[in-house]
Amino acid sequence: MSQNTVQRLYLMQVGSMPEYQIPIVCYLVQMGDGKNILIDSGLPEVMPAGESDFENGQDVIEQLASIGLKPDDIDTVISTHYDIDHAGRHAAFTKAHYVVQRVHHVDAASNPRFAATRPQWDRPMERIRLLDGDTELLPGLELIETSGHVPGHQSVLVRLPKTGAMLLPIDAVPFSAGFTRDEQDDASNPNAEAIRASTMKLLDLVERERIGLVIFGHDQEQWETLKKAPEFYE
Repeated sequence: MSQNTVQRLYLMQVGSMPEYQIPIVCYLVQMGDGKNILIDSGLPEVMPAGESDFENGQDVIEQLASIGLKPDDIDTVISTHYDIDHAGRHAAFTKAHYVVQRVHHVDAASNPRFAATRPQWDRPMERIRLLDGDTELLPGLELIETSGHVPGHQSVLVRLPKTGAMLLPIDAVPFSAGFTRDEQDDASNPNAEAIRASTMKLLDLVERERIGLVIFGHDQEQWETLKKAPEFYE
């Protein structure tokens, strides 16, 4: 194994929104040097009042145990954003550093949308790396700034030795139907322009890099076709 490149990508479903048949997911990247990079942490162990749409499943701690990992084995948590279904277990990873877009972290400090998960994501600043835009985090692992869903949302590009490049848009493009250059009927959404700009950015990236697999953040139909942990992509 090369010591400094991505070797494996695990997909984990940690819950759902049953009414809409939407999976809640997170991901694990393993590097050749043994580092474990978690992308999002899923739903909280106990759901706050008013979040009855979500249903816990096999949580991220159990999922990691199924492949022989404990929370302390996680070196880095990539925070795509601080919504409750993406940052609900951040505090469990007490030895990890967190990577988030600066714009998002600053906005979250005063945004009531992220108040319920604040005990999870509000870690000591010496453990948080703030990014300013697109960043190669490690060889084969790139973070793509894709504001729109929220300010400072980030998507993830993973380059695997056999599968090749895979794109995880997360909530920038949660469903495959939205990954199009066609105009969307979302004029009532105040963030529509930013969402469209990020969608175009990711479409351009897929064309430029000839990315073969795009895994959408909450697409149940696609999810049923994918490998899930303990299986992996390599």
